Amino acid sequence: MNLHHLFADTGSRTVRYALSGAGGGFARTLLAQTPRIPGLDPAVLCDRDVPRLHAMLLELGYSASDLDVCTTADEVAAAARAGHIALVQGGSLLSAAPWDILVEATGSPADGYAMAREALTDGRHVAMVSKEVDSVAGLHLADLAKDNGVVYTTADGDQPANLIGLVTWAELLGLDIVAIGKSSEYDLVLDPDRGTVTQLDTTVPAPELAALLSLGDDTRATLAARAQAVSALPVGATADYCEMAVVATNTGFRPDVERLHYPVARIAELADVYALREDGGLLHRAGAVDVFSALRLPDEASFAGGVFVVVRTGDQVTWETLRGKGHVVSRDGRYAAIYLPYHLMGVETPVSLLSAVLHHRPSGGTDPRAHAALAGRAQQDLPAGTVLAMGGHHHDVTDVQAVLLRDEDTPADVAPLYLAAHCTLARPVAAGELIRLADLADADEDLLAAWTLGRASRASRATDTTPAGRVG
Repeated sequence: MNLHHLFADTGSRTVRYALSGAGGGFARTLLAQTPRIPGLDPAVLCDRDVPRLHAMLLELGYSASDLDVCTTADEVAAAARAGHIALVQGGSLLSAAPWDILVEATGSPADGYAMAREALTDGRHVAMVSKEVDSVAGLHLADLAKDNGVVYTTADGDQPANLIGLVTWAELLGLDIVAIGKSSEYDLVLDPDRGTVTQLDTTVPAPELAALLSLGDDTRATLAARAQAVSALPVGATADYCEMAVVATNTGFRPDVERLHYPVARIAELADVYALREDGGLLHRAGAVDVFSALRLPDEASFAGGVFVVVRTGDQVTWETLRGKGHVVSRDGRYAAIYLPYHLMGVETPVSLLSAVLHHRPSGGTDPRAHAALAGRAQQDLPAGTVLAMGGHHHDVTDVQAVLLRDEDTPADVAPLYLAAHCTLARPVAAGELIRLADLADADEDLLAAWTLGRASRASRATDTTPAGRVG
């Protein structure tokens, strides 16, 4: 599809956005790309560290004379009248300037929800980058958007929106989808000469892995052996579970197992790995959402946090033709994998912003439902008074294992993981137990209300008829 046609009839209107968490990595990629795009301008940028934000903008080539550091609503309004970009520390100042869409990228469940709610109720669109917010309040925010005649959407460039796009493309073509998913953030790079495997900046011995580069006759046995070979490396970032929760909400594909499978797999193996168990693969049922760890050699291309769908092949002649062209088809010819081996973060997000504002079309799902819930299990006995601290690059919650529960396996009183984050336990929680709402002594009241309202509004619709393969 020629994307120029998508916006060819929208005239010369300029789309203006507000950006929260503007000093972060995702935000930087959007701000770096924006000056290259006619008809897209930042209006207000919010970050706790305004001096750092100001310095970053100068580094990106923004003119100092166009940047106004503002501490009051009047100053923000004056910056807008002058055609300048307002830089603010607090989210309460965002609404003082005219803009069309909020890009929420703080990663803070409470702060991000508050800013998104204010934008939607003020009749402005929201592109949600903070998957932590969406996993708790996404259903309610989607309801608020509908009530106020605006768009609430995931953002192109982030893996949830990219995967939703790939899934809907496959559905439009009538492909029979068995599984969807993404790779974990960092590849596993095998050096067979040294007998080591490297994940980002960590290298560990894995001498037996070189002999496991082929799946062999028993796919599941090989995958189990690979997992053992790299057991010294971490598996299963909380961010992966959170992103797949967003995807489940927007597509209806659900986890096959609550910890996800996380197979160590090569790209060419995905169609064999994500086959049904009766065909030698991992899946107990069709309609799965999952994450894999991409295994490659040093001189092979990275999957780079990309996304995939696995489909049943249908006409064998068609798919053997495609196999001959280098496409990934399972050894038995029953399954094929289609993938995009990239996500470009904010570089791609302008497509979502323009689409939401100019066409009122989201990049995410059009009918989100409570198909799955991101929750947490205690990794050890947690006494009353324990603070469930959230931190690190992946926003892990201390001593809590993220899990993704299918809707029918989700207790009514479960606490969503990012509602529990930063809370104090009101009572002990035993190792292996789910964190429940009653376990939280000081849950954020607004987030709790959003979770409750969103689930109540949408859960009943989850039993409606959906296309085959979506809910397995």
